[in-house]
Amino acid sequence: MLTLSSPSPADLVIRNARVVLPDDVLSDATVYIAGGLIQEITRSNGRPPGGRAIDAGGQLLLPGFVDIHSDVIETAIQPRPGGRFPVEVALHELDKQLVACGVTTIFHCLCFLPGDENPPFRSAEMTDFLIGRLHELRPGFKAGTYIHARYEITNHEAFDAVEDLVRKGLIHYFSIMDHTPGQGQFSELSHFREYYAKARGLTEAHMDAMIERRLAASQHIDGARIARLTRLCREHRIQVASHDDDSSAKVAWVRELGAGLSEFPVNLDAARAARRHGMFICLGAPNVLRGASLTANLSGRAALAAGLGDILCSDYAPMSLLHAALAIEREKILPLPEAVNLISLNPARAAGLDQRTGSIEPGKAADLVLVDDRPKVAAITRTIVSGRQVFSAGEI
Repeated sequence: MLTLSSPSPADLVIRNARVVLPDDVLSDATVYIAGGLIQEITRSNGRPPGGRAIDAGGQLLLPGFVDIHSDVIETAIQPRPGGRFPVEVALHELDKQLVACGVTTIFHCLCFLPGDENPPFRSAEMTDFLIGRLHELRPGFKAGTYIHARYEITNHEAFDAVEDLVRKGLIHYFSIMDHTPGQGQFSELSHFREYYAKARGLTEAHMDAMIERRLAASQHIDGARIARLTRLCREHRIQVASHDDDSSAKVAWVRELGAGLSEFPVNLDAARAARRHGMFICLGAPNVLRGASLTANLSGRAALAAGLGDILCSDYAPMSLLHAALAIEREKILPLPEAVNLISLNPARAAGLDQRTGSIEPGKAADLVLVDDRPKVAAITRTIVSGRQVFSAGEI
């Protein structure tokens, strides 16, 4: 039995569940919730149920998913070129979709990229506007909502703007990235051309000009200002990550800058270096679910099998988190508790939120997801945030 020293009378009881703990699965268990917190976890013959009760019917009870890297905000607002929805409508509808996918804590990625190469959606003005709107709308969202600022290191114009956001406490996670063709995610120029032709419909001439500009900009990276920016983040307790590391030398550099997490290492050399440096390693759940990288880089399944993965993020597909974790267990890459930790406890630790959420333990927020794993395709039936049901697929 797991319990607080003096559990309060329960507001909500979830019984007859297979509760996934950080290191075990507790069958036929009951979870008592009061004041938005988990109070006690017992076998079903524990103390008498109190408060409102949910009979899980033998379903899995998982901790709510903590997604530290999601770009889905972009397609929520503008799913097609030129087809932009009102921001407030798009964000509230996206919030509903997230909790239906089991995401109880979300870090929305907003990018600071060189303005002359990106669609209007990723302009500096739009990024600044979205950060402001997210902060205004946060109290009305069902999922705990945070901002992950992604900074392209060739964007010299945005240093001051990002520093200002950090000082004002408007961002919660920070990653540095380099999309210069010929390295990182696009080690092969053909992959760069293929991706941008599909993603943005750019002509060969436009891509030639973009490649030329990016290669020129990469010759003038201001390492001192980047170091100042990451130092400022650490001073404000903002976690720092690096994106698409492609070599042990790159990992050593970002670690020196204070990065504690390597996102999407593109090969085993970079992943092994991140492990040696004691960094968290974040992989894409879509990569794991599909079984391959979109740009022919490191397979998430291969990385996990080699012990080189700590976290799965949704990247661009929130629905992939649950199904990737279950696939990892089904393929016998990891046991179920460790697979679930990839989408809950480990990202909470990386974001500094593990004292509050990320696992089913007394004293933590009752962020929970009920999953019916009996059908061929598993389904989320309920999502609970701080003890409040925010999604239901119907009565159990």
